[in-house]
Amino acid sequence: MSDYANWLTPELQQTLLSHQGNNPDEQAYFIYQLDELKKHLLTLQEQNVIKLWYAVKANPLSRIIQTLDSSGFNFDVASSGELKQVLAQGIEPKRILNTGPAKSLSQLTEFLTEGVEIFVVESLNQLNWLQQAAKSLNKCPKVLLRVQLQWQEGEKNPLGGNSLTPFGLSIAEWQGIHIEQYPHLDLCGLHIFQWGNMLSNEKMYSLWQQMVTPLVDLAQSIGMELKILDLGGGLGVDYLEEGQVLSWPQIISDLAKIKAQASVEELWLELGRYAVAHCGFYVVPVIDRKVNYQQEQLVLAAGINHLIRPAITDQPFPVRLLRESQAENINFDIHGPLCTSMDKLGHLPLPDDVTVGDELIFAFAGAYGFTESMPFFLCHQTAAEYVIENGLMTEVRTAQPASWYLA
Repeated sequence: MSDYANWLTPELQQTLLSHQGNNPDEQAYFIYQLDELKKHLLTLQEQNVIKLWYAVKANPLSRIIQTLDSSGFNFDVASSGELKQVLAQGIEPKRILNTGPAKSLSQLTEFLTEGVEIFVVESLNQLNWLQQAAKSLNKCPKVLLRVQLQWQEGEKNPLGGNSLTPFGLSIAEWQGIHIEQYPHLDLCGLHIFQWGNMLSNEKMYSLWQQMVTPLVDLAQSIGMELKILDLGGGLGVDYLEEGQVLSWPQIISDLAKIKAQASVEELWLELGRYAVAHCGFYVVPVIDRKVNYQQEQLVLAAGINHLIRPAITDQPFPVRLLRESQAENINFDIHGPLCTSMDKLGHLPLPDDVTVGDELIFAFAGAYGFTESMPFFLCHQTAAEYVIENGLMTEVRTAQPASWYLA
């Protein structure tokens, strides 16, 4: 057997090699190991330092939400669609946090009417609209103001890092308000989240430390008793397989210090990728193999129409040949079927004997896979979604031809 990573276990390999899809439109599929997800979530919850929320944007599949619910997670939703999906799984509205940069008066009113009690506000308009809606509905929701800071570190980052983004407002802008102006809102916390897919405990702690003083000072200047500090998420996954793995015990230790420094009652994290990425995989067959200017190329049945993340982050999902092979690995350019050079899933090592009809499996696809894709371009089939629970592989979403959405 060639150099397989630990994530492709013999049990998973055998299950997927035995899979025989009966749907001719199933060209590729996602698979989520719910039992492994439960174990991971249990580890995350074995602490009393932080309150954990699940960022539904990472994967809103019903079975994923149900598994997180049974593990005691709360839910961070950023749209009306996410709200409806979470409520449909029986989640109580009081366990929902409304985030997102584009909240309108109508959306805020909808969330309040549905019973949501906690909001992250990202602009002065949102603050005033929420005050208006709360007054009309005779409610007093908890409110966290989202703050956008600036650091000297200027490297590119998925959430903007030191770049100007639409997320929240600067301290100077928030200092123009005072909590007495909002009698129908319980302004009790601050939210800050600018760095995504971080893989260094030291860097994360350094950034968190730099946040404390300006945020505490802001709360004092506007008359807020700072009870809650929400640090978002941003905990990373080692897509490049470079051995950079965060230590969860170290994260908890660091956050205990941050909680004490900020003197807050509650410290929150919103986990998406770090909660669910490892439980998911994407399986897709090879359609063609060729050589161009001495470079080996593979063309797959699907590419960024199912997995767009490599095209927008320059970070591929790790890949393996699903079957066993004794051949040496060589580097392939891996492309999808779309008529654009952007449709590339990476330059990655695979056994030299990979051929047409073989299946490839991509790891860490439990987050930012199915619902972050662009399935409509070129009218290919959508991906199917399966779960494995108690050793049983079950279809949750069937693959569909383009005719189901074409008008």
